[in-house]
Amino acid sequence: MVLPVVAGSALIVLALPVFLVAGWPLGGWALAATLWFASQAFGYVLAKLRVGNQNLGRSGMLAFGMMFRAIAVMVVLLAVAVSQPDLALAAALLYALAYTLELGLSVVSYFSGEVS
Repeated sequence: MVLPVVAGSALIVLALPVFLVAGWPLGGWALAATLWFASQAFGYVLAKLRVGNQNLGRSGMLAFGMMFRAIAVMVVLLAVAVSQPDLALAAALLYALAYTLELGLSVVSYFSGEVS
């Protein structure tokens, strides 16, 4: 399921001109892009773990890693929001939009039977 990740990443990249033209905080875009690509890289590493009945420890590590991924993004955004609320709001909205696009495409591709 590469398409949902590519679509979310493309949305992040295509949002840069929107931020520039609209005069929104460019740091918000940079924060969202950094969080997005770091989260996707961590997800890629987690996806390489072999899971199943034979590897219960790795299955647990995968579950913990997926939860940690979301919590880490939230903690970073909350920490930034304390000192720079406008920057954090811009980053959170862009990240949420990219995540929603990725999730929506993942659900559509799952229910259409295109999952490999």
